[in-house]
Amino acid sequence: MWRPPRRLPPPLRRATATATGPGRRLLLSTPIFYANGPPHIGHLYSALLADALLRHRRLRAAGPARLCTGTDEHGLKIQQAAAAAGTSPAELCQRISGLFRRALTQAGVSYTDFTRTSEPRHRRAVRHFWGALCERGVLYKGSYEGWYCTAEESFVPESQLAERTDSRGRPCRVSLDSGHEVHWTKEENYMFKLSAFRAPLQNWLRDNPRAIFPDPFYQSVLRWLDEDLPDLSVSRERSRLQWGIPVPGDPTQTIYVWVDALVNYLSVLGYPEGHGAWWPAVHHVVGKDILKFHALYWPALLLAAGLEPPERILVHSHWTVRGQKMSKSLGNVVDPGACVGQYGMDGFRYFLLRQGVPERDCDYYDEKVVKLVNSELADALGGLLNRSTAPSINPSNTYPRFSEPCFPKVPDCREAKGTGRACAEDYELVAAVASLPEQVHGHFEGFQIYKALECIAQCVRQTNGFFQRHRPWKLERRDAAEQLWLDTILHVTLECLRVYGTLLQPVVPHTADKLLSRLAVGPGERGLSGLTFLARYHGKPCPFEGRQLGPDTGILFHRLGKSETLKKRKQEAQIPDKQL
Repeated sequence: MWRPPRRLPPPLRRATATATGPGRRLLLSTPIFYANGPPHIGHLYSALLADALLRHRRLRAAGPARLCTGTDEHGLKIQQAAAAAGTSPAELCQRISGLFRRALTQAGVSYTDFTRTSEPRHRRAVRHFWGALCERGVLYKGSYEGWYCTAEESFVPESQLAERTDSRGRPCRVSLDSGHEVHWTKEENYMFKLSAFRAPLQNWLRDNPRAIFPDPFYQSVLRWLDEDLPDLSVSRERSRLQWGIPVPGDPTQTIYVWVDALVNYLSVLGYPEGHGAWWPAVHHVVGKDILKFHALYWPALLLAAGLEPPERILVHSHWTVRGQKMSKSLGNVVDPGACVGQYGMDGFRYFLLRQGVPERDCDYYDEKVVKLVNSELADALGGLLNRSTAPSINPSNTYPRFSEPCFPKVPDCREAKGTGRACAEDYELVAAVASLPEQVHGHFEGFQIYKALECIAQCVRQTNGFFQRHRPWKLERRDAAEQLWLDTILHVTLECLRVYGTLLQPVVPHTADKLLSRLAVGPGERGLSGLTFLARYHGKPCPFEGRQLGPDTGILFHRLGKSETLKKRKQEAQIPDKQL
């Protein structure tokens, strides 16, 4: 096959988006989800990670931010799925796109943009991007043959294949990564000079060691760049694939579905005219199965078109079900809508973000959700709020006053013995909660939301221990000294709860709102940038002290497992079609 001489692309056109500093813009993105079937919890996990990052950023008032998602609606797989369903690709995509919108809405994903690749604005952006590649001499036409996987919409190299037998017992070849069958295909396609971008990609990653995170995935990409890097087929013969964007100026070819899909990150920003205000301040949240497309092909295509790679690619692993990979054949694909109905929006959000570890696959089963959510949301957090605001222990329904003599400030918690009424463990609690916001912020920045939630859960347990240790319900209110200590115990407990409610807003927004409303924390007092803790302990005024608490909102989070509770949750999860 003829190949033109290699040449590196001309210098990049720098985008105008602010790269660093407070107030900068940031686009967070999920993958656009393939519209050949309904959503599952893997799709929702990607979206929840991005949503939590967006909410956390907004609470910090860190600058304008957007979250884009959508559906990938072109390709052979959709063409075949529509034919099998006896409908048109357009009708299939319309229906499946609606299912994704519904699932994201049910789970409280606060996306700002939803892109469908069948939209005119996106098709226009793809045609312009193709033109930019042509102008810069990185495309050529040639004969291409290889093993093609329709399920993955990609050619699979020989080294990534395995011998298997199909459902009829006939020998076949499958992709090692996915297990899907491949077929030998020979076509005349447009090719992208991927091999010319090995050094530019290596330089980009060397200069930006956190561009792909967590680190194991960064190392994987570096290894790929040390291996064979063949040129990439970026079109398909239109006789085989009609459902897609035609190659400009060549009606015999259709633009490869992955090139088409990746451009959504530009089309959502108004490419080719308006993207410069945001690009490349973009963080892609993607599953590990599409890492190569996002960390090799996409940055290379961007460099070839004269644009910078995205700022960060945040990668997560997969969800299994009782130790098995989700698959239609096993009948174990988990419907996120059913889960939200069963566990509540916040309950299921909390489970996925608390248990999901980006570096490794995580396992799902019903009993695990029930045990975690009951333990940490219903019992530990909800029980603490209920006990500390109960009329029997706080009859005035106020934010009690703090007594410095009861809980004097000490330079070191180890020196607390014999001072006031507080003990060493109480000072350890104060130190832990005081450092919690910074810990949580660090874990969000490090794409380790599960660790942030682990830290919060540990502090909630410590606070329950504090409350239980001092047994405020046993104190004699008629004794002035005892009343001071009782008020101080409640003040410290409510201050802890206020911090937890504030920090949990990105993960369980409804539950956090309910908690903060009960503590009479106003809308303007819920941000992270001005979050304080136990101001009176440091000799400063506390704006909440003496304030009337909010109305009793009832149980913070109902325990899972009761039939009436599950029925109520399922009813709450029903969202009218008109809201889609």
